[in-house]
Amino acid sequence: MHHNYILEQDNKYIRRCLELAQNGNGFVAPNPMVGAVLVYNDVIIGEGYHEIYGGPHAEVNCLNSVKPDDRDKINQSTLYVNLEPCNHFGKTPPCTELILKNNIKKVVIGTTDLHQLVSGKGIKRLEENGVETHVGVLEKECRQLNEVFFNFHLNKRPFITLKWAESNDGFIGKPNENIRISNDLTQRHAHQLRAYNMAILVGKNTVITDNPSLNTRYFPGKNPIVCIIDSNLEIPLSQKLFGEAKRIFIYNLQKTETIGNVSYIQLDNKRDLVTQVCEHLYREQITNLLVEGGSITLQHFIDNNLWDKAIIYKSFKNISNGIFSPIIKGHRVETFNLDDNKVEILCSI
Repeated sequence: MHHNYILEQDNKYIRRCLELAQNGNGFVAPNPMVGAVLVYNDVIIGEGYHEIYGGPHAEVNCLNSVKPDDRDKINQSTLYVNLEPCNHFGKTPPCTELILKNNIKKVVIGTTDLHQLVSGKGIKRLEENGVETHVGVLEKECRQLNEVFFNFHLNKRPFITLKWAESNDGFIGKPNENIRISNDLTQRHAHQLRAYNMAILVGKNTVITDNPSLNTRYFPGKNPIVCIIDSNLEIPLSQKLFGEAKRIFIYNLQKTETIGNVSYIQLDNKRDLVTQVCEHLYREQITNLLVEGGSITLQHFIDNNLWDKAIIYKSFKNISNGIFSPIIKGHRVETFNLDDNKVEILCSI
Protein backbone atom coordinates (compact mmCIF):
# COMPACT_ATOMS: atom_id res chain seq x y z
CA MET A 1 0.00 0.00 0.00
CA HIS A 2 2.69 2.43 1.07
CA HIS A 3 4.80 1.59 -1.99
CA ASN A 4 1.88 2.21 -4.39
CA TYR A 5 1.13 5.51 -2.73
CA ILE A 6 4.74 6.64 -3.19
CA LEU A 7 4.66 5.52 -6.82
CA GLU A 8 1.42 7.39 -7.52
CA GLN A 9 2.84 10.47 -5.87
CA ASP A 10 6.03 10.27 -7.94
CA ASN A 11 4.02 9.85 -11.16
CA LYS A 12 1.79 12.79 -10.27
CA TYR A 13 4.67 15.20 -9.71
CA ILE A 14 6.74 14.04 -12.69
CA ARG A 15 3.61 14.52 -14.82
CA ARG A 16 3.46 18.08 -13.50
CA CYS A 17 7.15 18.51 -14.47
CA LEU A 18 6.29 17.41 -18.01
CA GLU A 19 3.40 19.91 -18.19
CA LEU A 20 5.68 22.71 -17.07
CA ALA A 21 8.52 21.64 -19.36
CA GLN A 22 6.26 21.79 -22.41
CA ASN A 23 5.98 25.58 -21.95
CA GLY A 24 9.55 25.89 -23.20
CA ASN A 25 8.74 24.27 -26.56
CA GLY A 26 10.16 26.39 -29.37
CA PHE A 27 12.16 28.62 -26.99
CA VAL A 28 14.84 26.50 -25.31
CA ALA A 29 16.39 24.58 -28.22
CA PRO A 30 19.10 23.38 -28.57
CA ASN A 31 18.59 22.71 -24.84
CA PRO A 32 16.05 20.14 -23.62
CA MET A 33 12.64 21.01 -22.16
CA VAL A 34 12.73 20.65 -18.38
CA GLY A 35 10.26 21.24 -15.58
CA ALA A 36 10.94 21.01 -11.84
CA VAL A 37 8.65 20.78 -8.82
CA LEU A 38 9.55 21.05 -5.12
CA VAL A 39 7.24 19.13 -2.79
CA TYR A 40 6.97 19.32 1.02
CA ASN A 41 4.59 16.85 2.72
CA ASP A 42 2.68 16.23 -0.52
CA VAL A 43 2.23 19.97 -1.18
CA ILE A 44 3.98 21.84 -4.02
CA ILE A 45 5.95 24.76 -2.57
CA GLY A 46 7.88 25.68 -5.71
CA GLU A 47 7.86 25.00 -9.44
CA GLY A 48 9.58 26.25 -12.55
CA TYR A 49 10.71 25.35 -16.05
CA HIS A 50 13.52 26.17 -18.44
CA GLU A 51 11.99 29.17 -20.23
CA ILE A 52 14.53 30.35 -22.75
CA TYR A 53 17.87 29.17 -24.14
CA GLY A 54 20.73 30.65 -22.12
CA GLY A 55 18.37 31.51 -19.25
CA PRO A 56 18.21 29.82 -15.84
CA HIS A 57 17.42 26.12 -15.74
CA ALA A 58 14.19 24.65 -14.36
CA GLU A 59 15.69 23.81 -10.96
CA VAL A 60 16.83 27.44 -10.45
CA ASN A 61 13.41 28.86 -11.38
CA CYS A 62 11.72 26.28 -9.15
CA LEU A 63 13.76 27.14 -6.06
CA ASN A 64 13.45 30.88 -6.74
CA SER A 65 9.66 30.53 -6.77
CA VAL A 66 9.49 29.29 -3.16
CA LYS A 67 7.78 31.92 -0.97
CA PRO A 68 9.84 33.43 1.88
CA ASP A 69 7.64 31.70 4.52
CA ASP A 70 8.39 28.30 2.97
CA ARG A 71 12.11 28.67 2.50
CA ASP A 72 12.92 26.84 5.74
CA LYS A 73 11.14 23.76 4.29
CA ILE A 74 13.41 23.46 1.24
CA ASN A 75 15.87 21.10 2.95
CA GLN A 76 13.05 18.77 4.00
CA SER A 77 11.43 18.69 0.54
CA THR A 78 11.71 16.38 -2.46
CA LEU A 79 12.72 17.81 -5.81
CA TYR A 80 11.06 16.31 -8.90
CA VAL A 81 12.57 16.89 -12.34
CA ASN A 82 11.82 15.18 -15.69
CA LEU A 83 15.49 15.12 -16.74
CA GLU A 84 18.70 14.40 -14.84
CA PRO A 85 20.11 17.66 -13.39
CA CYS A 86 23.22 18.89 -15.21
CA ASN A 87 26.61 18.57 -13.59
CA HIS A 88 28.66 20.77 -15.94
CA PHE A 89 29.19 24.45 -16.55
CA GLY A 90 27.42 25.46 -19.77
CA LYS A 91 25.73 28.83 -20.10
CA THR A 92 24.73 28.49 -16.43
CA PRO A 93 26.30 26.79 -13.38
CA PRO A 94 25.53 23.11 -12.69
CA CYS A 95 22.15 22.39 -11.08
CA THR A 96 23.67 19.60 -8.96
CA GLU A 97 25.56 22.26 -6.98
CA LEU A 98 22.34 24.19 -6.39
CA ILE A 99 20.66 21.04 -5.02
CA LEU A 100 23.59 20.32 -2.68
CA LYS A 101 23.82 23.94 -1.56
CA ASN A 102 20.14 23.90 -0.60
CA ASN A 103 20.59 20.65 1.29
CA ILE A 104 17.83 18.84 -0.59
CA LYS A 105 17.93 15.20 0.53
CA LYS A 106 15.80 13.50 -2.11
CA VAL A 107 15.53 13.96 -5.88
CA VAL A 108 13.15 12.05 -8.18
CA ILE A 109 14.23 12.04 -11.85
CA GLY A 110 12.16 11.07 -14.90
CA THR A 111 15.04 10.00 -17.13
CA THR A 112 18.81 10.13 -17.29
CA ASP A 113 20.28 12.52 -19.83
CA LEU A 114 21.57 10.73 -22.94
CA HIS A 115 23.99 13.56 -23.76
CA GLN A 116 27.48 12.16 -23.19
CA LEU A 117 28.58 15.29 -21.31
CA VAL A 118 25.90 14.66 -18.74
CA SER A 119 24.67 11.07 -18.75
CA GLY A 120 24.69 9.62 -15.23
CA LYS A 121 27.15 12.22 -13.95
CA GLY A 122 24.55 14.42 -12.29
CA ILE A 123 23.03 11.46 -10.47
CA LYS A 124 26.46 10.19 -9.42
CA ARG A 125 27.42 13.62 -8.02
CA LEU A 126 24.21 13.77 -5.96
CA GLU A 127 24.54 10.21 -4.63
CA GLU A 128 28.20 10.71 -3.67
CA ASN A 129 27.00 13.59 -1.51
CA GLY A 130 24.31 11.59 0.28
CA VAL A 131 21.27 12.64 -1.78
CA GLU A 132 18.69 9.88 -2.24
CA THR A 133 17.81 9.63 -5.96
CA HIS A 134 15.01 7.75 -7.74
CA VAL A 135 15.44 7.47 -11.50
CA GLY A 136 13.06 6.30 -14.22
CA VAL A 137 9.64 7.66 -13.27
CA LEU A 138 7.41 7.93 -16.39
CA GLU A 139 10.63 7.36 -18.31
CA LYS A 140 8.93 6.72 -21.66
CA GLU A 141 6.99 10.01 -21.50
CA CYS A 142 10.08 11.90 -20.34
CA ARG A 143 12.14 10.54 -23.24
CA GLN A 144 9.38 11.27 -25.72
CA LEU A 145 9.11 14.89 -24.60
CA ASN A 146 12.78 15.40 -25.42
CA GLU A 147 13.04 13.02 -28.39
CA VAL A 148 14.46 15.88 -30.48
CA PHE A 149 17.23 16.62 -27.98
CA PHE A 150 18.15 12.95 -27.43
CA ASN A 151 18.13 12.18 -31.16
CA PHE A 152 20.44 15.14 -31.83
CA HIS A 153 23.12 13.82 -29.48
CA LEU A 154 22.75 10.15 -30.38
CA ASN A 155 22.43 10.42 -34.18
CA LYS A 156 24.44 13.62 -34.65
CA ARG A 157 21.75 15.14 -36.86
CA PRO A 158 18.53 17.11 -36.44
CA PHE A 159 15.25 15.33 -35.66
CA ILE A 160 13.60 15.36 -39.10
CA THR A 161 9.86 15.79 -39.65
CA LEU A 162 8.54 15.47 -43.20
CA LYS A 163 5.28 17.24 -44.04
CA TRP A 164 3.09 17.38 -47.10
CA ALA A 165 -0.53 17.67 -48.20
CA GLU A 166 -1.89 15.22 -50.76
CA SER A 167 -5.14 14.80 -52.66
CA ASN A 168 -7.40 11.81 -52.17
CA ASP A 169 -5.94 10.28 -55.35
CA GLY A 170 -2.34 10.69 -54.20
CA PHE A 171 -1.06 13.91 -55.79
CA ILE A 172 0.94 16.58 -53.98
CA GLY A 173 0.31 19.31 -56.56
CA LYS A 174 0.51 20.21 -60.25
CA PRO A 175 3.68 21.25 -62.09
CA ASN A 176 4.23 25.03 -62.19
CA GLU A 177 0.88 25.66 -60.51
CA ASN A 178 0.25 26.62 -56.92
CA ILE A 179 -2.85 24.68 -55.84
CA ARG A 180 -4.09 24.47 -52.30
CA ILE A 181 -4.86 21.03 -50.91
CA SER A 182 -4.89 21.71 -47.17
CA ASN A 183 -7.66 23.62 -45.34
CA ASP A 184 -7.50 26.48 -42.82
CA LEU A 185 -7.12 24.19 -39.81
CA THR A 186 -4.37 22.04 -41.31
CA GLN A 187 -2.62 25.24 -42.35
CA ARG A 188 -2.61 26.39 -38.72
CA HIS A 189 -1.35 22.97 -37.65
CA ALA A 190 1.48 23.29 -40.19
CA HIS A 191 2.42 26.73 -38.86
CA GLN A 192 2.54 25.33 -35.32
CA LEU A 193 5.01 22.72 -36.64
CA ARG A 194 7.10 25.52 -38.12
CA ALA A 195 7.17 27.35 -34.80
CA TYR A 196 8.40 24.21 -33.00
CA ASN A 197 11.18 23.53 -35.52
CA MET A 198 14.41 25.50 -35.62
CA ALA A 199 14.70 25.17 -39.39
CA ILE A 200 12.52 24.43 -42.41
CA LEU A 201 13.76 22.98 -45.71
CA VAL A 202 12.40 23.11 -49.26
CA GLY A 203 13.76 22.36 -52.71
CA LYS A 204 14.33 25.02 -55.33
CA ASN A 205 11.19 24.17 -57.36
CA THR A 206 8.95 24.92 -54.38
CA VAL A 207 10.53 28.37 -53.99
CA ILE A 208 10.31 29.12 -57.72
CA THR A 209 6.75 27.79 -58.23
CA ASP A 210 5.04 28.81 -54.97
CA ASN A 211 7.07 31.88 -53.92
CA PRO A 212 6.37 30.90 -50.27
CA SER A 213 6.97 32.91 -47.09
CA LEU A 214 7.72 29.84 -44.90
CA ASN A 215 6.92 31.80 -41.74
CA THR A 216 4.57 31.25 -38.79
CA ARG A 217 1.92 33.83 -39.57
CA TYR A 218 -0.96 31.55 -38.45
CA PHE A 219 0.60 30.52 -35.14
CA PRO A 220 2.39 32.58 -32.46
CA GLY A 221 6.03 31.55 -32.43
CA LYS A 222 9.46 32.13 -33.90
CA ASN A 223 10.02 31.88 -37.64
CA PRO A 224 12.36 29.00 -38.50
CA ILE A 225 15.65 29.35 -40.35
CA VAL A 226 14.94 28.69 -44.04
CA CYS A 227 17.04 26.04 -45.81
CA ILE A 228 16.94 25.60 -49.57
CA ILE A 229 18.69 23.06 -51.78
CA ASP A 230 19.53 24.95 -54.98
CA SER A 231 22.51 23.20 -56.60
CA ASN A 232 23.07 25.67 -59.43
CA LEU A 233 21.72 28.82 -57.74
CA GLU A 234 18.69 29.20 -60.01
CA ILE A 235 16.30 30.88 -57.55
CA PRO A 236 15.76 34.59 -58.34
CA LEU A 237 16.66 36.83 -55.38
CA SER A 238 13.38 38.68 -55.97
CA GLN A 239 11.42 35.84 -54.26
CA LYS A 240 9.54 36.96 -51.11
CA LEU A 241 11.70 34.84 -48.82
CA PHE A 242 14.82 36.93 -49.27
CA GLY A 243 13.14 40.05 -47.97
CA GLU A 244 11.34 38.30 -45.10
CA ALA A 245 13.36 35.48 -43.56
CA LYS A 246 15.75 36.32 -40.76
CA ARG A 247 18.26 33.71 -41.84
CA ILE A 248 18.56 31.58 -44.98
CA PHE A 249 20.92 28.71 -45.78
CA ILE A 250 21.28 27.94 -49.49
CA TYR A 251 22.95 24.61 -50.15
CA ASN A 252 24.60 24.61 -53.55
CA LEU A 253 27.53 23.30 -55.60
CA GLN A 254 29.10 26.68 -56.43
CA LYS A 255 30.17 28.79 -53.47
CA THR A 256 30.38 29.37 -49.73
CA GLU A 257 29.77 32.95 -48.62
CA THR A 258 27.41 35.01 -46.49
CA ILE A 259 25.66 38.11 -47.80
CA GLY A 260 23.31 39.78 -45.30
CA ASN A 261 20.75 37.23 -44.09
CA VAL A 262 21.76 34.64 -46.71
CA SER A 263 24.50 32.04 -46.17
CA TYR A 264 25.56 30.00 -49.20
CA ILE A 265 26.98 26.60 -48.26
CA GLN A 266 28.87 24.70 -50.92
CA LEU A 267 28.33 20.95 -50.93
CA ASP A 268 30.48 18.20 -52.40
CA ASN A 269 28.93 16.74 -55.55
CA LYS A 270 30.53 13.35 -54.89
CA ARG A 271 28.61 12.80 -51.65
CA ASP A 272 24.88 12.58 -50.94
CA LEU A 273 23.55 16.13 -50.66
CA VAL A 274 20.91 15.67 -47.94
CA THR A 275 23.43 13.84 -45.73
CA GLN A 276 25.72 16.88 -46.03
CA VAL A 277 22.82 19.22 -45.24
CA CYS A 278 22.20 17.22 -42.03
CA GLU A 279 25.88 17.40 -41.09
CA HIS A 280 25.92 21.17 -41.57
CA LEU A 281 22.75 21.63 -39.48
CA TYR A 282 24.28 19.49 -36.73
CA ARG A 283 27.37 21.72 -36.67
CA GLU A 284 25.07 24.78 -36.50
CA GLN A 285 23.30 23.25 -33.45
CA ILE A 286 19.96 22.99 -35.27
CA THR A 287 18.21 20.23 -33.33
CA ASN A 288 15.09 19.82 -35.46
CA LEU A 289 14.19 20.29 -39.10
CA LEU A 290 10.86 20.39 -40.91
CA VAL A 291 11.07 19.28 -44.55
CA GLU A 292 8.14 20.72 -46.52
CA GLY A 293 8.82 19.68 -50.09
CA GLY A 294 8.45 19.28 -52.93
CA SER A 295 8.04 15.65 -53.82
CA ILE A 296 11.59 15.06 -55.10
CA THR A 297 13.18 16.64 -52.02
CA LEU A 298 10.91 14.68 -49.65
CA GLN A 299 11.60 11.41 -51.48
CA HIS A 300 15.34 12.07 -51.24
CA PHE A 301 15.10 12.23 -47.42
CA ILE A 302 12.89 9.11 -47.34
CA ASP A 303 15.20 7.08 -49.62
CA ASN A 304 18.21 7.98 -47.46
CA ASN A 305 16.28 7.02 -44.32
CA LEU A 306 16.84 10.54 -42.97
CA TRP A 307 13.50 11.09 -41.26
CA ASP A 308 11.91 10.49 -37.86
CA LYS A 309 8.31 11.57 -38.30
CA ALA A 310 6.03 12.26 -41.28
CA ILE A 311 2.88 14.34 -41.12
CA ILE A 312 0.55 13.96 -44.09
CA TYR A 313 -2.54 16.09 -44.63
CA LYS A 314 -4.96 14.08 -46.78
CA SER A 315 -7.73 15.85 -48.62
CA PHE A 316 -10.92 14.08 -49.66
CA LYS A 317 -10.73 15.91 -53.01
CA ASN A 318 -9.35 14.33 -56.21
CA ILE A 319 -7.21 16.37 -58.60
CA SER A 320 -6.87 13.53 -61.19
CA ASN A 321 -3.31 14.32 -62.35
CA GLY A 322 -0.15 16.11 -61.30
CA ILE A 323 2.94 15.39 -59.21
CA PHE A 324 2.70 12.14 -57.27
CA SER A 325 3.09 12.35 -53.51
CA PRO A 326 6.18 10.69 -51.94
CA ILE A 327 6.21 6.95 -51.25
CA ILE A 328 6.86 6.25 -47.60
CA LYS A 329 6.77 3.25 -45.27
CA GLY A 330 6.56 3.82 -41.54
CA HIS A 331 4.27 2.91 -38.73
CA ARG A 332 1.17 4.97 -38.21
CA VAL A 333 1.09 6.43 -34.73
CA GLU A 334 -2.05 8.51 -35.00
CA THR A 335 -4.71 9.89 -37.32
CA PHE A 336 -7.28 12.58 -36.72
CA ASN A 337 -9.55 14.81 -38.80
CA LEU A 338 -9.34 18.58 -39.12
CA ASP A 339 -12.49 19.56 -41.02
CA ASP A 340 -12.26 17.97 -44.47
CA ASN A 341 -8.59 16.94 -44.08
CA LYS A 342 -7.34 13.80 -42.42
CA VAL A 343 -4.00 14.10 -40.62
CA GLU A 344 -1.79 11.01 -40.59
CA ILE A 345 1.32 10.84 -38.43
CA LEU A 346 3.93 8.19 -39.18
CA CYS A 347 7.16 7.29 -37.39
CA SER A 348 10.16 5.74 -39.10
CA ILE A 349 10.61 2.07 -38.34
